[in-house]
This record gives sequence, C-alpha cells and structure tokens, in this order.
Amino acid sequence: MVWNRMFGKKKKDEALDPFQDLVLSKLKVGYLVDYDMNTWEVTEYNMYDWDDGDYSYEWELTSGNQVLYLEREEDDEVEWVLTKRISFNSLGAGISKYIEQNEDPPHELEYEGVKYYLDDGSGGYLCKGGGKQRIEFLYWEFLDKSEEKVLTIEQWGEDKFEASVGIYVEEYQFTNILPKA
Repeated sequence: MVWNRMFGKKKKDEALDPFQDLVLSKLKVGYLVDYDMNTWEVTEYNMYDWDDGDYSYEWELTSGNQVLYLEREEDDEVEWVLTKRISFNSLGAGISKYIEQNEDPPHELEYEGVKYYLDDGSGGYLCKGGGKQRIEFLYWEFLDKSEEKVLTIEQWGEDKFEASVGIYVEEYQFTNILPKA
C-alpha cells in the first residue's frame, strides 16, 4: 500500500503538471497568482464568443476588496489586458443617450484626464464559467494615444452600460500561480 502511494500511478484528476497546468492561460477558479506585489485569487472565469468567430477569456481576480479582470485575447499574437470596472457615469453625462441615438459611442472619450479613441467595436456573447448559456452584448474598445491604456464600454440589453479602464500587461508580470488548496 505504501509502495503504491509512493510509486504507483496517480489518478488522472490528481496529476498536476506545474509546467503545463500552472500557466496564466489555464487559471481556474480558486487559483492564486501574484501580480504587482499582491496575491490575487481567481474568483470567476468567463469566455466571450465574438461575432467574428473569435474567442477571448476573462478571469476575475480578487485581493482584499480590490477586483481586477484579466483578459486573454488572440489576434495575430496573444494579448493580455488587465482592467477594473469604473462607474459608467464617470464618462460624462449623456454617453448612454448618445449610444442609444447613434448605435455607437462617440469616437473620443476622456476619463481622468486621459483621452481615449475608439479602436474597435463588436457584438458577442458572454458564456459565464465558459458554459453553454450565452448572454448577448455589445462592446467598444478605446485606446489612448500611446495605445497602452484601454477603456471599454459594454452594453447589456437596451439601456444597461458598464465601463472599465486598464492597461496591456505581459504574462511574465504574473508569478507564483498555485491552486488554492
């Protein structure tokens, strides 16, 4: 019995390869990861199915009372974006009305003194937990002049809007990926 525990085959669900399984793109709910001198817990996972046939993946990271969203998208290369939610109203009065009247946001927005320019927009579906249930939404991405800062607007239904701001990050900035248990 001791011999089998020490040298026997592991069950498939027990086997964890730290070189293949403990990487940023394979984060799971409950995993821990270090970023910017804080330890973050993965508290949610979502997949986005875009109208053009592409997919992107998002992990909600929580540290204390802070919540960030890490998104992985692949165009010609893998890109990582780290964002935080902001109050949609902080983008200025009349933005939601503008979108409702024009079916798109203005081409330029300002948030906390930074000007952002509309870069991309798309429709898609949120698949919570990566599951099959799909929630339809519209999405617009704005970039600052340096193309390092990101501002996004999401429209859910006719009149529910959310906004986020963030930055592009690199995979190497995230370390010590571990399952929580």
